[in-house]
Amino acid sequence: MKFSTVRSALALAALALWAVSANAQAPPDFSKVEIKTTKVGSNFYTLEGQGGMIGVLTGPDGTLMVDSQFAPLTDKIVAAIHQISSGPIRFMINTHVHPDHTGGNENLGKMGVVIFSREELRDRLAQPIPPSGANPGRPPMPAAALPLVTYRGRVTFHMDGEDVELIPIPRAHTDGDTLVYFKNADVLMTGDYFRSVGYPNIDRVNGGSLNGMLEGLGVTIGLAGPNTKIIPGHGPTVDRMGLIAHRDMILAIRDRVAKLVHEGKTPEDTLAAHPTGDYDSKIPQAKETSDRFVGQLYAELKPAK
Repeated sequence: MKFSTVRSALALAALALWAVSANAQAPPDFSKVEIKTTKVGSNFYTLEGQGGMIGVLTGPDGTLMVDSQFAPLTDKIVAAIHQISSGPIRFMINTHVHPDHTGGNENLGKMGVVIFSREELRDRLAQPIPPSGANPGRPPMPAAALPLVTYRGRVTFHMDGEDVELIPIPRAHTDGDTLVYFKNADVLMTGDYFRSVGYPNIDRVNGGSLNGMLEGLGVTIGLAGPNTKIIPGHGPTVDRMGLIAHRDMILAIRDRVAKLVHEGKTPEDTLAAHPTGDYDSKIPQAKETSDRFVGQLYAELKPAK
C-alpha cells in the first residue's frame, strides 16, 4: 500500500474517531449550574441548564417534560418545575439517546415519571457501550432509566389543553430521534437533529445519517408556520426562515464535499479545502464543530468499497 493511501486511511479514521467522540467532554461542575426558566406559551416553558433543552407543559392534568439533561441536575430541574407548577410530573419524552438528554432518566423514573421514546432509543440505552479510544464506554442503563412506553409511529398526548404530537424522525441525528409538536402553543422541539449553535452532528455510530437529517428538517419546515417557535436541542429558538437557512447551509456544504470526494480528494485534502469557510462567521461555535461536520459528510459521501 502506498504511503499516501495509508495516510488517507489514517486521516479518515481520525475523522471518524472525531465524529464519535465529539460529544465527549470533561464533565462540568454541576454544582454551579443554574436552571433558567423561560415562558414560551401560556402553559409551556423551556428549561436551560447543562445539556439539551428541556420543554415543560403544565396544567391541571399534570406536567409533561421533554428530555432530562444530566443526572446530577435532576433536583434542580424538578425544583424549577415546581416553581411553575405544583402538579405531579407525569410524563417525559426523550428526543434522542445522548446522555445530555437522557442522563436524568433514572432519577425521574424512580419518581414515577413515565418515560416515552422511540424503540431504537430504548434499545440503545439497554445495551452496553464498549470502551473505544477516549470513550470509557458504559454498562446497560438500569431499568428505571429505560423508557416504559416505546413507539414506531406517531403518538399524541391530549393534556393540559394541548395536543402534543410525537413524530418519529428516522436516522437523522441518531436512529431514535423524535420531533415533539405542541400544536396549540405552535412550538416544535427538535432535539439534536437541529441545533442553532455549531455545525450539525450526524452521529453515524448511533444510526444517524445525512439524508435522514435533511428529511427531518424538511418535515419540520413543512409543519412550521410564520409564527412557529422552533426550539433546537441546543441554542436559541428560531423561526421557519431560520430553519430553512440552516437546511440550505447543509446542502451547500454537502455539495462542496461531494465535489471534492468526486475529484478523489483525500480526507485531509477535504479538510484543507475548508468547505465551511464562508459560513464560519455566521455559525456560533463553528471552530469547534466544523472539522467534525466535514468529516461526517466525507464519511457519508465517499464511495462504498
